[in-house]
Amino acid sequence: MKILGILNITSDSFSDGGKYLDPAAALLHADRLLAEGADILDVGAASSHPDAAPVPPDVEITRLEAVVEPLHNTGASLSIDTFSTPVQRWALAQGVDYLNDIHGFADSALYPDLAASRTKLIVMHAVQEQGLATRIDVPPGQIMERITRFFDARLNALAAAGIAADRMILDPGMGFFLGTNPETSLTVLGHLPELADRYGLPVLVSVSRKSFLKALAGPETSADMSAAVEMFAVRQGADMIRTHAPAPLVEALKVLEELQENEAPPAP
Repeated sequence: MKILGILNITSDSFSDGGKYLDPAAALLHADRLLAEGADILDVGAASSHPDAAPVPPDVEITRLEAVVEPLHNTGASLSIDTFSTPVQRWALAQGVDYLNDIHGFADSALYPDLAASRTKLIVMHAVQEQGLATRIDVPPGQIMERITRFFDARLNALAAAGIAADRMILDPGMGFFLGTNPETSLTVLGHLPELADRYGLPVLVSVSRKSFLKALAGPETSADMSAAVEMFAVRQGADMIRTHAPAPLVEALKVLEELQENEAPPAP
């Protein structure tokens, strides 16, 4: 089980925009995420929520340059969250451990660079084919067919480019990346075992602070609420969780492990 701690060095991310845009603040927060139990830092320099302003690639890279080298020097495992091809090429040149693309590496011109690297790829599905998330209503009954159709095509294309399957991680998307209907995200959470069985690849889930959580517990989202849904994803077979707050998840995982160790064996 791997935990990705979210480090947004952005001006307008939906929950923490502007808080860590200053490099010194970003590095302090990175230390905090690692201390709380993050195994990997997922660093994003451009927000992708529906109301975010576009960020030019050179600005994204400038923001990343200020933190990636210092974080590398600490030995931290790094993921770069970007769907910009120039930024992805820059990240590959830095030797980062993971690339995280909300559109699952749609630009085939990048594939030779991906094939020549050892970077692991978080191949995410989104109902939007390009650009920022948008507000689209996707009925819950249609979403799993859309997700499997996407992964069937994209994984075949990446494999044909010479990218080994053991470098790929699947993210079905959550929240606005699946549509405006909260039930659509809940449907996908309920079908995570099917994704794992179909593709035999690690599955990453990112529900942290997503707006669809309000449908479960009211208008105020919290770290505890996110952790509860994250734990459900773990019980459904998620191999990696991407979160703003590792500490509540780490504590919940410890409790789960203790409960499982003390679970009574089934009756004969």
